[in-house]
Amino acid sequence: MKPAVGVYFGDGSSTEGEAHEAMVFAASYDAPVLFFVQNNRWAISVPFDVQSRVPISTRAQGYGFEGLRVDGNDVLGTLAVTRYALDKIRRGEGPVLIEAETYRLGPHTTADDPTKYRDDEELQQRLNADPLIRLEKYLRENGHTDDSFFEKLAEEAQELANGVREAAIASEPYEFDRFFDRAYAEEHLQVEEEREFYRNYVAGFEED
Repeated sequence: MKPAVGVYFGDGSSTEGEAHEAMVFAASYDAPVLFFVQNNRWAISVPFDVQSRVPISTRAQGYGFEGLRVDGNDVLGTLAVTRYALDKIRRGEGPVLIEAETYRLGPHTTADDPTKYRDDEELQQRLNADPLIRLEKYLRENGHTDDSFFEKLAEEAQELANGVREAAIASEPYEFDRFFDRAYAEEHLQVEEEREFYRNYVAGFEED
């Protein structure tokens, strides 16, 4: 099976120049790339209707490859569409763009206050479409599982979260300088210049 690369980004990032450049490049060289856009309707405080007049998936036509649109709150539907796209990519038929429509229920960051720009009624309507709630309902109604499964799942999730948190606290500081080592297979002048800029920037915070 041929390898494929998945690139995941949001509706806000889809309007950035880098996203368009990447899609042009992928189309030109039939790169085995899945562009997966999580459209949660908000780029921080900018609503999607302001960001784009058309669905993001339709942009793929302009680049010359297939674009698909799926209900991102439908876990099984999203899985099926993603498998279809990956199979196509691995057959050497070029890149594919998937737009998964969902909704950002919480703030963009801890410094964000969505109540300043978002209507609470809209949020309440969207809460009913929570993908985890929908999936649990589907599994229960179709007899695939019971209470004990979800109780065990919650316990395992909490244990995992605790383990990750403890590992993060105990971990050694990461040498971010290493990021520059993986930009290209060989050394590149621009990357080295950026590395030097980064080092000087960090040095500016060091105590005398």
